[in-house]
Amino acid sequence: MKYISTRGGMRPQEFGHILLEGLAPDGGLAVPEHYPQVSGQTLEKWRALSYADLALEILSLYITDVPRHDLARLCQAAYNPSLYSGVQMVPVKPLRDGFSLLGLSQGPTLAFKDMAMQFLGQVFEYQLERTDRTLNILGATSGDTGSAAEYALRGKKRINVFMLSPDGRMSKFQRAQMYTLQDQNIHNLAVRGVFDDCQDIVKHLSGDLAFKQRMRLGAVNSINWARIAAQVVYYFWGWLRVSTEPLQPVSFAVPTGNFGNILAGHIARQMGLPIHRLILATNENNVLDEFFRTGTYQPRRAHQTFATSSPSMDISKASNFERFVFDLVDRDAAQVSQLWRQLDTKGYFDLSALRAQYTERYGFRSGSSTHDDRLRTIKRVYEENDMFIDPHTADGVFVAEQFVESNVPMVVLETALPVKFGETILAATGQEVPIPRHLQQLVDLPQRVQVIDAEPQVVRDYIEAHALL
Repeated sequence: MKYISTRGGMRPQEFGHILLEGLAPDGGLAVPEHYPQVSGQTLEKWRALSYADLALEILSLYITDVPRHDLARLCQAAYNPSLYSGVQMVPVKPLRDGFSLLGLSQGPTLAFKDMAMQFLGQVFEYQLERTDRTLNILGATSGDTGSAAEYALRGKKRINVFMLSPDGRMSKFQRAQMYTLQDQNIHNLAVRGVFDDCQDIVKHLSGDLAFKQRMRLGAVNSINWARIAAQVVYYFWGWLRVSTEPLQPVSFAVPTGNFGNILAGHIARQMGLPIHRLILATNENNVLDEFFRTGTYQPRRAHQTFATSSPSMDISKASNFERFVFDLVDRDAAQVSQLWRQLDTKGYFDLSALRAQYTERYGFRSGSSTHDDRLRTIKRVYEENDMFIDPHTADGVFVAEQFVESNVPMVVLETALPVKFGETILAATGQEVPIPRHLQQLVDLPQRVQVIDAEPQVVRDYIEAHALL
């Protein structure tokens, strides 16, 4: 398998090369030259596999420059059940007949990001050892990516992590998960601004090829293809758990801000997984919902991005959206380049002429949720199922309920355990969410973080002073 850029300016590369990069040299994103196909017969053979073994089968289709026995070892390490809480690593949690949650939040940081980040930590270390290199990770987080990356990479000798987060915009628990880490290779930088400011700084510095090469910069945000590939696995896992017959259509509802999580579902569908609908759920920052309803993509400015009670989706510029548009325009890299130039100059582009493509050919539907919607949903799920759900998952449940079809199972991807958003759960239900015993003192631990202005030069200077070279 070789990889190309969405903007056409990168010669085909193997996985090991693109793994340690962020943006492609032309400013685009790495995508596989084709999507491997999985037959119905193969799907049935996979029903009895463990999560680690299923990951091996799917990731081996995309990672062909790592010997299979090495890849098997990496998958077993990333998906060792001892790292995950609960009887089953990725359980299906029924809410009612034909409507379930896929429990993706059993990992070390209690968020779905662990499912990809634990693999990324393993494969990064493997590749760096194999090539005798070091790497400085520059990332941005709106809440869960940062802690998942830091827990996966903490203490690793060949890796430094520089993680930007919006100052004061994450929950108290999310901040504590990141900022209490004392590992010397972890650098938390709280930016005076919103997530999009953090993401813009990452893109700005990653786009400076001389700086990127000199500082050996890499990425763990979902612009890194390995993250997307690892997320594809749990769509197959979920389908194999809820389908009752070969090739039965199943719909997935996905709370999303940066488009990475639902992009993995799009890729699974392109590989042949019988996904009926991919239902995109946003909060009040509904730029992606607006696109799928109207065909116009118009990200908002930082000051127009709302601070909401589902803060990990307080995003207006979806980094991974470019990968989907690449498929939408039949992989015409020149057209993608033109669209993103227009985005830079005019602030929007219009693909309404292709609405039939993304609604029928690719199965997308979308909707958005408000603060009151998610509070009511959290309360109702608690009263009906004696189960707490986090506010992002509540956005997914609320939107999914608008697209339920008879005889088509509906699976909502859980994003985090509700303990990470205890204030919102309390407001919705009047109940305190129990904190796991091993995390009860987390918010009281000393924190290590530096608050900075939203200026690329400030981050550049900090990296130059602390980079691992």
